[in-house]
Amino acid sequence: MSSRNFAAPSPKALVLTTPSTRYRRLGRRVTMPALLLTALLGLGSAEPASSAQAPSRAQVSAIVAVLRADPDLKDTQSTKVLRWKNAGLEGPNAKQVNPSWFTRLLQWIRDGFGAVAEATRWLMWLLGALLLALAIVSIRRLIGRRSQATAPAGLAPPIRVGALDVRPQTLPARIGAEARALWLRGEGRTALSLLYRGALSRLIHVHSIPIRAAYTEAECLQLAQGRLQTDAGAFFSRLVGVWQLSVYGARDPESAGVLSLCDDFDRVLDRPMPAVAER
Repeated sequence: MSSRNFAAPSPKALVLTTPSTRYRRLGRRVTMPALLLTALLGLGSAEPASSAQAPSRAQVSAIVAVLRADPDLKDTQSTKVLRWKNAGLEGPNAKQVNPSWFTRLLQWIRDGFGAVAEATRWLMWLLGALLLALAIVSIRRLIGRRSQATAPAGLAPPIRVGALDVRPQTLPARIGAEARALWLRGEGRTALSLLYRGALSRLIHVHSIPIRAAYTEAECLQLAQGRLQTDAGAFFSRLVGVWQLSVYGARDPESAGVLSLCDDFDRVLDRPMPAVAER
């Protein structure tokens, strides 16, 4: 005979029944299988000649039907499960659940904060790069100023700056007037060379600016800007621009500009800087 597992009654049934009812049902569970087993054994003992023969299929089916009809011996139970409304709906018949305005507002705020955070991150990178560039430029300027400090006492001034002889004895007494005469005779390159060479000589020997032999035009200009008066600094800046345009740019400067430099040369550069009164 095949065995069968019997499910235990649900907790709900046990809670709703009284103690006397629970005991009666428990007794029915115990006695019902015993009676059915006795009936099967009785069927086998009624015919001694066929005691070894098993119960027929119809007999077993009848017993199983009786067991299934008993409410206390059912092997199935119902369970209630909580789930969200409209959860699990798919397909064209599913209802579209639109989020509320508050949910959409929260989503919009979250997206906005995300965009702001991303933009802030890029701004921080740009700011860091800018600060790094400013630090590099400041360090280079500081190094340049230290390297262009005043020459030690007793160091002889240079004879040449680049290829130009800057000794005062090699220059005319009135450099501006001589350069003007050269320019009017059509010797433009010689006139500009005399102006620039004479300006370097005046800066070294009259204004005591520590220009060295290997300095370029840009280095001489940068060194002179902090040591000359305003008009002298502006004059030397104009002269360097005209000189570079002619030498490196291979372009002839305007005649009016060159004549203006010639006229202002002796007035501006032959005058030394006034001494600073000691306190």
